[in-house]
Amino acid sequence: MAKFGDFTLIEVDLADDYVATVEMQNGDLNFFDLEMLTSLADCFDALDEDPGCRAIVLASGGKAFCAGANFQGSPRAEGMNQGGGGGHLYDQAVRLFANKKPIVGAINGAAIGGGLGLSLVPDFRVACPEARFSANFTQLGFHPGFGLTHTLPALIGQQNAYDMFYTGRRVKAEEAKEMGLVDR
Repeated sequence: MAKFGDFTLIEVDLADDYVATVEMQNGDLNFFDLEMLTSLADCFDALDEDPGCRAIVLASGGKAFCAGANFQGSPRAEGMNQGGGGGHLYDQAVRLFANKKPIVGAINGAAIGGGLGLSLVPDFRVACPEARFSANFTQLGFHPGFGLTHTLPALIGQQNAYDMFYTGRRVKAEEAKEMGLVDR
């Protein structure tokens, strides 16, 4: 296994079997900010162009897959909601969803809010028994982000998506598999 690229807040290994492992490393909860999403999108773009990569595994190094967006408390959070120039948070999410290589998400721990959205970037999701998912936006008082109003109903059906959006409840891995949110 060889290191691939030099990216901020993620570590990338490209194995001889053409599989790249992209591991988010932004603390135990892996909150994302503009810098982390830009780094992930840059990495995915580079892997898309690399003939030595045929598939990507998206994982996390913390106790959570991704606990959502870090809107405050970090100097890197500055500019997350500013548009223009491809720097906006949603511009990076669009880049992630545009990847052409097959992606498997290794979901450990929590995928909350925008982290739930990030967990839907992969084509397949494998969750550990401790994984849990929540669209907690109504509890926070704002609109679901990361394209979830489109991607979540398309994946699990409108009624299941409504349930997750309106209640903000946490869905455990077993129930997530039953509703089609994870594959294994």
